[in-house]
Amino acid sequence: MPRLIEQPTIIQSAGNKPKRIEEFAGRVNSAQAEISVARMVSPHGWVEPGQRPQFQEITLVLKGLLRVEHEGGTTDVRAGQAIVTAPGEWVRYSTPEDGGAEYVAVCTPAFSMDTVHRDPDGAQRPPVQSGPVTSGVWRRARRRPVAGRRVPAARRSRRGGHAPPDSG
Repeated sequence: MPRLIEQPTIIQSAGNKPKRIEEFAGRVNSAQAEISVARMVSPHGWVEPGQRPQFQEITLVLKGLLRVEHEGGTTDVRAGQAIVTAPGEWVRYSTPEDGGAEYVAVCTPAFSMDTVHRDPDGAQRPPVQSGPVTSGVWRRARRRPVAGRRVPAARRSRRGGHAPPDSG
C-alpha cells in the first residue's frame, strides 16, 4: 500500500551559509537506507565543503544555478537541468548567482554522514587518493585501485614484450 509522507524533516546543512534541507525520504524521515530524496534551498554565495561520497547523487535544479566542481572541471546546472554524480567522485556544490538555488537531490543508497566523506575544513581542491595505483583506474565506491596485473620485469621477454600472466 502506498505510504504518504506528510512532511519532511529539516536537516542541518554544511557550508559557509545556512541552507535549508528538507528530507522527504531517507534515513531520518522515513527510515529508508536504500534511497534519499531531499529538497534544498540555498542562498546566494553558499559553498559546501568538497566531498567524495559512496553514493550516487542525482540532482535536479528547480530554480537558479547550482555549480558543481569536480576533478574534471566545473559544471553549471541551471533550472530544468540535472546532474548525476557517481560514487567515489569528488564534488563540491555551490550557488554563486543572485537568488541562490532550489533543487532536489536523490541519493542511492541514502545520504549518510558516514558515507559522504567531506573534505577537511578549508580544503580548496580535491584530496589526492592514497595507496598504490597499478592501472590508473579507481573503483569509485571503494576508493581503491582496480586490480590490474603487472608483469614483473624479470618475466618480460628479451624483445621488450610481456610474458603472458600466470594462469593461477
